[in-house]
Amino acid sequence: MLTKKQLEDIDQLQQECEKHDNIQLKLNWEMLRNRTSTQLDFFQYENDELVAFLGLYPFGSTIEVCGMVKPIERRKGNFARLFQQAMTIAKQPQFNKILLNAPTSSTEAKLFLKTIGANYVLTEHQMKWKEKLLDEVSGFSLRQANEKDLEMRVRLDVEAFGLTKEDAHAMESRINGDSDNAMYMIDVNEETVGKIRVKKENGEAWIYGFSILPTHQGNGIGRKVIQKVVKEQSTSGHSVHLEVETTNANALKLYESVGFVVIHAQDYYSYN
Repeated sequence: MLTKKQLEDIDQLQQECEKHDNIQLKLNWEMLRNRTSTQLDFFQYENDELVAFLGLYPFGSTIEVCGMVKPIERRKGNFARLFQQAMTIAKQPQFNKILLNAPTSSTEAKLFLKTIGANYVLTEHQMKWKEKLLDEVSGFSLRQANEKDLEMRVRLDVEAFGLTKEDAHAMESRINGDSDNAMYMIDVNEETVGKIRVKKENGEAWIYGFSILPTHQGNGIGRKVIQKVVKEQSTSGHSVHLEVETTNANALKLYESVGFVVIHAQDYYSYN
């Protein structure tokens, strides 16, 4: 469990780095605030000031890496030292894939990734909804997920996102422990065909894990669900955001048609 001071130090360093580099870091704050292990976060302090941080984020058999260094303390080997320490954890047998996350526009990150021989995998767009008139929709219902829906949630992750059953179960179980999440199941004609998660924090509503069973895709359900969720969250005063991989062209087009625009991008690299 991270201390209050450690969380405050991470937040302060993140703000400084983002302002200096005009980027947005993805530090998975919902996981940082709910750490149950002290082995996933690595700190470099100088005179009681945090100058470098690296966090590991397990998602089933995949572990993601993201970190940052104070601008005036770069090119001194701080991040390389933290990275070497972190790899002793990341290379444990339960993880078969290591993904390094970096803002697309970060030249500092690209230099480091090149030196360690990481390979580009994909880009994830962070999108924000710009106000647009949305239609009234019908033909489906949203309901709060319950314990009995876990199996369907896992099935949706496997069939819609290509996750292994083990990874999907680990991810959905972790989400259940976050009180800021609202998980909804999508029902059509009394049959559950999809899910969507909304996380609200600091006036923002983030959409995650939105998926429809492949057998029910192409019928306009997804577009209707997104319109309803966006309209509800916007009406309640939240700005609405989501993330989508560039490899998912259909989803990208769907979100753009509803009024979402790309504001940031995150690159992912694999590391052996």
